[in-house]
Amino acid sequence: MASTRAWLLADSPTSRLQANLGRLYRITGMLLRNPLAVVGAVIVLALILTAIFAPWIAPYSPIGQSLSERLLPPSAEHWMGTDELGRDIYSRVIYGSQITLTIVLLVAIIAAPAGLVIGAISGYFGGWIDRVLMGVTDIFLSMPKLILALAFVAALGPGINNAIIAIAITAWPAYARISRAETLTFRNAEFIDAVRLQGGSPARIIVRHVLPLCTSSMIIRVTLDMAGIILTAAGLGFIGLGAQPPLPEWGAMISRGRTFILDQWWVATMPGFAIILVSLGFCFLGDGLRDVLDPKQGEK
Repeated sequence: MASTRAWLLADSPTSRLQANLGRLYRITGMLLRNPLAVVGAVIVLALILTAIFAPWIAPYSPIGQSLSERLLPPSAEHWMGTDELGRDIYSRVIYGSQITLTIVLLVAIIAAPAGLVIGAISGYFGGWIDRVLMGVTDIFLSMPKLILALAFVAALGPGINNAIIAIAITAWPAYARISRAETLTFRNAEFIDAVRLQGGSPARIIVRHVLPLCTSSMIIRVTLDMAGIILTAAGLGFIGLGAQPPLPEWGAMISRGRTFILDQWWVATMPGFAIILVSLGFCFLGDGLRDVLDPKQGEK
């Protein structure tokens, strides 16, 4: 065990694999020393496992109705009570984690790479390319994300797929700005000049050298933005433009439960707790990753 640790922490790694594993080992160790980051990681891991094993965890169908059991308070049989159609809220919250995780992952997969590439191209070439790309980026950044998402969903039509597209369209500009700022710091560095002298094309330089250097900042921003993505998706679901009934989307569940908020508080409160908990988890994890992956913090 000691020899493995020494191999991972070697000051002069002999291979790229050893260097990458050593860096991963250091990052993991630093994260484990941050209590809030550990809490965030546990919450995110619980969300992932809940979404994967929802059919085995949930005791009831998320869409099965039983009007004779409508609006029952939390009990041993229904841990979070039932809604106005007699559906088990606990089961719906469990299945709702699948929708939330799907939205978060797809938005990240669409928006982050798009913003990363646009920002890297803008920062590397500069000139009129930079002005045009950043001009478009500034237009998107000048409008509130939720309002812009509402406009796109209204144009595309309600539904979870259109909501994902709309949120992704509003999310990429922030990533483009970060990627451009990172690229500007090293586009004239000596190692970039060396690649140019060896005949490296701009595309090769951007893909092989610029984008990997922007990845750390992008991971941090994506993790921190997860909470905002969840809240935006819940907001669209709340006003009926996100996932459509009978899908157990948390925002839509809150919307349906607001009618009973005074007498049957659990109908809207339970999915609200789920949104708050998952959002906090991503925020805690994002803060921990920022402390670990920030080069200025790494020297401490």
